[in-house]
Amino acid sequence: MAQTDKKFFENLTGAGKAIAVLTSGGDAQGMNAAVRAVVRMGIYVGAKVYFVHEGYQGMVDGGDNIKEATWESVSSMLQMGGTVIGSARCKDFRTREGRLKAAHNLVQRGITNLCVIGGDGSLTGANLFREEWSGLLAELVQQGLIDEEASQKYSALHIVGMVGSIDNDFCGTDMTIGTDSALHRIIEVVDAIMTTAQSHQRTFVLEVMGRHCGYLALVSALACGADWVLIPEMPPEDGWEEKMCQKLSATRSRGSRLNIIIVAEGAIDRHGKAITSSIVKDLVVQRLGFDTRVTILGHVQRGGTPSAFDRILASRMGVEAVLALLETTANTAACVVSLCGNQSVRLPLMECVQMNNTYMFVCTCRSFENNLKTYKLLAHRKPESELPHSNFNVAVLNVGAPAAGMNAAVRSAVRVGISEGHKMFAVSDGFEGFYKGQIKEIKWADVGGWTGQGGSLLGTKRTLPAKHIDKIAEQMRKYNINALLMIGGFEAFLGIMELLAARGTYEELCVPMVMVPATVSNNVPGSDLSIGADTALNAITDTCDRIKQSASGTKRRVFIIETMGGYCGYLASVGGLAAGADAAYIFEEPFDIRDLQSNVEHLTEKMKTGIQRGLVLRASGGLSLTQPVCLCLCSCRNENSNENYTTDFIYQLYSEEGRGVFDCRKNVLGHMQQGGAPSPFDRNFGTKIAAKAMQWITKKLNESYRKGRVFANTEDSACLLGMRRRAMVFQPVVQLKDETDFVHRIPKEQWWLKLRPLMKILAKYKTSYDISDSGQLEHVVLRRPKESEAMAAI
Repeated sequence: MAQTDKKFFENLTGAGKAIAVLTSGGDAQGMNAAVRAVVRMGIYVGAKVYFVHEGYQGMVDGGDNIKEATWESVSSMLQMGGTVIGSARCKDFRTREGRLKAAHNLVQRGITNLCVIGGDGSLTGANLFREEWSGLLAELVQQGLIDEEASQKYSALHIVGMVGSIDNDFCGTDMTIGTDSALHRIIEVVDAIMTTAQSHQRTFVLEVMGRHCGYLALVSALACGADWVLIPEMPPEDGWEEKMCQKLSATRSRGSRLNIIIVAEGAIDRHGKAITSSIVKDLVVQRLGFDTRVTILGHVQRGGTPSAFDRILASRMGVEAVLALLETTANTAACVVSLCGNQSVRLPLMECVQMNNTYMFVCTCRSFENNLKTYKLLAHRKPESELPHSNFNVAVLNVGAPAAGMNAAVRSAVRVGISEGHKMFAVSDGFEGFYKGQIKEIKWADVGGWTGQGGSLLGTKRTLPAKHIDKIAEQMRKYNINALLMIGGFEAFLGIMELLAARGTYEELCVPMVMVPATVSNNVPGSDLSIGADTALNAITDTCDRIKQSASGTKRRVFIIETMGGYCGYLASVGGLAAGADAAYIFEEPFDIRDLQSNVEHLTEKMKTGIQRGLVLRASGGLSLTQPVCLCLCSCRNENSNENYTTDFIYQLYSEEGRGVFDCRKNVLGHMQQGGAPSPFDRNFGTKIAAKAMQWITKKLNESYRKGRVFANTEDSACLLGMRRRAMVFQPVVQLKDETDFVHRIPKEQWWLKLRPLMKILAKYKTSYDISDSGQLEHVVLRRPKESEAMAAI
């Protein structure tokens, strides 16, 4: 971190400040992670932090509802659903009398900084409280409840909000805390329902939550490949009933044994009439005679443990909220901490609320728009007569190790390609299958049901193309392949560069090529995220949760957990943050025996001071040690972090040095991180990024088609499509060479390394936190969908 950053951070001392954190409105998974981050970051900078139990009701009632928080009081909260400090809808706070009581209770404890985690109603209430603050204090002085000195000392109230809502219905943020976890619950149910639906040839109508927002319905429909979705933002046109029934009938006639229809609870038609799940069921039964069932998911969507995404999001937002409070002045407007792409941003709270209130149905975020466009591309096949005829052949293949979400990406690519008029070819077993001629045409129906399948249904190998380039060129010529889409990890990156290098010898390779990153290691240059990494993170956090549960009856225990990733420490570091580990040893941050000894001493001190259980993660390329949890300590180690300080070595070191204080266990997670059904995030990410890649291919094919053939030989005709900060970006692979450490198969610069100090801070280590990338105050941008895009079920 730059010296200026260190100085700036040192100036942001919280000494003498008091921060209160509360959760209000409906609960959402991840709220506890946010509370934990606020408490520990607040204590870290020297502030006093208070819990406000039962939301605004506790603030009004005061007494034991407002308690000072300690470091240990938030142990074991990370993996818990709901909100440990309670939430309630408070009528009293809506009155000035109630807010006067709340102000009195805060002033008595010297609290002038509020961190509110809730929905738009909760945040609106907080802002009103802030605007009335000076008047409330004047009234308290008049009533003799506080003196003039207290009124002057606590003259300004500072507010920072975080949006905790499973509905994702708040303008200004791509995701709210709890949304990803709710999608996990929905997809778990849908996956289970699809098996029984297929067995009995049934149609299932699922009703999901969301109030007036259709985000959960839309994304779950995209993630499971639902036949039809009804959402309030885009009421279907008149006559939708007949179109839906025609679509369901056509799907059955092509051999499908089931139909899935997803209905948002706030779905309406163009006349404002509610469209309920029972109405849809009756419609299908009466017009088609299909055996149809209704499942209303209800509050199960709010339940369960938070996903890895929500734990990380909430932890980042909680730390950002404390930084925002430390930077506030008397003239600073209340802000809300939001997520844009992969970055934290701060937005004026009331701008967001006003957008929500004014543009309920059109204030759709960029993510919502992209999901809607992609769903319409994939779910509804146009008749052959309406499809364009491009006469282009496009091949798709998986390369490298399997990653959950690959199949969703292939499905998306195939269907978008067919919609663009191309003939799609599937290559089995990567480049090995390519040179052997394992190539066949793949149709729309062939990829039905692929979104929820783990692994690679096409088959994938680590074979690189260079040794077989002549045979691959021969197969390109034989099948007249005009473009290539590669979905894979670092081998795919190397493979596309080898194909590019051979263009001078083989004209058959002078075609548009694009690579989509898919690897649990998340080690592909040019992209912040890779398909499969989120599923692997959830596997790690689920395992750590179970380990901590198994150790609940065994006090004073440390777990060493080895994760995958090669030389990339992403899984160890970010998994450690999500699991609540104490440290993470990785290749990117060299460590020695003194660091290991320091960590052992740190854990020993924790054990002696009452934290009796912990977790340590070691990445396959490095060792990672995660933050303490009530009864067991855990360290994470990356598998290739150090050739000498292996998992066994670290286990033996901890066992010896901790003798008499704690005992030690180890766990190597292995290939379970690559297996299982893909998470909603990976299904959605794979689907959208592959669709975008196919649209790029279409554009490049049209640009490079000359005199009856395709010829593309420029740098920008061989690209990698990756997520960079806030946007999806196509980058020529030759330009990524300088960004790549080819020896260790990792990018030279990795964004997630900035999260490591955050993990250390939350584990009670003394360290510097880089604020150079912290959120800056921005403004809300209204995005209105075009009229041509205004129907979800076309």
